[in-house]
Amino acid sequence: MLKVLKSGLFTTVQDAGRYGYLNMGVPVAGYMDSFSAQKVNMLLENDDDAAVIEITMTGPTLEFGEASYICLGGALISATLNNEPIQPFHVIKVEKGDILSYGKLKKGFRSYLAIKGGFNVPLILGSRSFFSSITDKDHVVDRAEIPYKVLKHFTPKISEIKVDSFLDEKVLEVSKGPEYEMLTDKQLESLFYREFHISNENNRMAYQLEEQITGHEVSMLTSATLPGTVQFTPSGKLIILMKDGQTTGGYPRILQLSDKAISILAQKKFHDLVSFKLV
Repeated sequence: MLKVLKSGLFTTVQDAGRYGYLNMGVPVAGYMDSFSAQKVNMLLENDDDAAVIEITMTGPTLEFGEASYICLGGALISATLNNEPIQPFHVIKVEKGDILSYGKLKKGFRSYLAIKGGFNVPLILGSRSFFSSITDKDHVVDRAEIPYKVLKHFTPKISEIKVDSFLDEKVLEVSKGPEYEMLTDKQLESLFYREFHISNENNRMAYQLEEQITGHEVSMLTSATLPGTVQFTPSGKLIILMKDGQTTGGYPRILQLSDKAISILAQKKFHDLVSFKLV
C-alpha cells in the first residue's frame, strides 16, 4: 500500500479514461496531460492505460509500504526520496518505508507519479480514474491508502529518457468545430491573431479564458461535446472543456483541441498565456 501522509492540493488517481459512456452523461476523465502520463508508464513498461497519481500544483507526501519501482514526470516540481533529490523521467527503486515528498513548483501545473504495474484502485465502468459521483472519492485525502503490487526486482529496458519539455509551449493546435462556420471575419481575427490569458476559472472540468471576442446571437440545441471542445458563449467568452467536462452543451462548438493541445493546456495555470493555431 501507498500511505498518504499529506494529500497535497488536489491529488487524484487517473488512467487513460472511461470510454463508452458519453451517451449516459459519464465524462471520459483520465490523465489531463496524457503526453507526460504515457511517458512515465512507458519507462516502467506498464500498459498504456495503467493508473498513475496526478498531482496538481502542490504535491503530496507519500510512504511506500512495500518495494517497487516508480517514475515521475510532467510539471517540474522538486521531489525527494528520503530527503534525497530525485529527477523526472528516471526509473527509481523504492523500498518499504521510503518517503516521497514534493516541494516547490518550478514550471507547469500537473505532475505524474507512476509505479510498476500501476495503482490498483477499484475498476469502475472500465476505468480506475477518480470522478465525483462515479467513484467513492474525487481526490486523494490524508491517511488514504492506495494499493499497488509488490515488486523487488525489475530491470527496465530504458531507465531514463530526456523529454523535450513542452511546458513553455503556448500554441494550442485546433481543428474546426461543428459550428465553426458561424464565425465572422472579425471573430476569426480575434481568435487566431492574439494571445489569451488563462482565467482563474480552470480545473479538470474546463478552462475559461480571460479575454472575450465579439459575442453572437446563435441559438442551438444541446449537442455532444468532447474533451478539448471550445464552446463560444453569447457574451463572447471561450470555455475549453477538459477531461472531466460535460458530455453535452448548448453553446456553439467552434474549435476542437488536438490531444497534444489538451496536454499543453493541462500544464497551464491562472494568467498563463495561450494562442490557437488552426491545423
